[in-house]
Amino acid sequence: MRKFKDYLLVSVKGACMGAADVIPGVSGGTIAFIMGIYDEFVGSIARVDSEAVKLLLKGRLRDFWKHINGSFLLAIVAGIGVSVVSLAGLMQMLLSDFPIQTWAFFFGLIVASSIFILRGISGWKWSDGLFLVLGCVLGIVVCTLSPTKTPDALWFIFLSGAIAICAMILPGISGSFILLILGKYQYIMGCISGLVAGEDFAANLLIIAVFLVGAVVGIISFSKFLHWLLARWHKETLIVLAGFIIGSLVKVWPWSNMEAIVCSQFPEVALLAEAAEASGTETALAALDAAVVANAPMTDPHIPGAVIFALIGFGLVTGIEIAGKMITEKNQA
Repeated sequence: MRKFKDYLLVSVKGACMGAADVIPGVSGGTIAFIMGIYDEFVGSIARVDSEAVKLLLKGRLRDFWKHINGSFLLAIVAGIGVSVVSLAGLMQMLLSDFPIQTWAFFFGLIVASSIFILRGISGWKWSDGLFLVLGCVLGIVVCTLSPTKTPDALWFIFLSGAIAICAMILPGISGSFILLILGKYQYIMGCISGLVAGEDFAANLLIIAVFLVGAVVGIISFSKFLHWLLARWHKETLIVLAGFIIGSLVKVWPWSNMEAIVCSQFPEVALLAEAAEASGTETALAALDAAVVANAPMTDPHIPGAVIFALIGFGLVTGIEIAGKMITEKNQA
């Protein structure tokens, strides 16, 4: 029987998961595993099933709460929520003011994640190489074809939440990475930080609410399928997943978004970008494009800084993976 201090510790662990989920390339599921709550977390989510719905509809709230391990889920979700809300503004600022260094950090994180997924796979066959190539091609195609600007419509926000949440139960991949691929990472971070700051409160609240509803529907609908997929084709799934992550590196190349780089280094262009976003007129957008093209040759690529931050990101994931391996070996001893 857990006491209040035990649930407080669970919330702290949830906060660590939330911090990981804000960073593309660091899996909140991996952090949950390291902290010893992964099995209970996934198991509790899986118990939100038809039996839970029956108990809820019959008004047997206490039995429903006990069935889904509600106190544990509430504690961990609260921790995740506090962490995400606290860090959203920081990530928004870093992406705006230091885009090259931030994307380089993400690049290092994702490279390390793909390496550790591949290192965990044994007994390679030639057919596995084909699965890896398939994953790489799929990642490149998805990231190349997916536009930088994806719809801000509520249906797409719902879909983004439903897809991103499933990454929490996949090894080596994070929900924020999925949002990155869908072109909604910075948008969702901006909505969260805006909600905290009280800016466009009603609009931001609606967007976050729709995203969360999508997340709930997604994890209830897809968690069992993902478990079945990993149970039946575990090796093949991980190989395709690793290939997809490698292919998706084209999306996080630090110098791919020249508009963000120019805006971070030339305040006058940043003002044009704000005006273009506010008005949405073709004239304003054309002026912004012209300013970006004119100033692009004069930008500082910050190559040394990008290399350093990529190595920091690589080292962070390496440290997390080593810690997870040490805990596994300790538990098996």
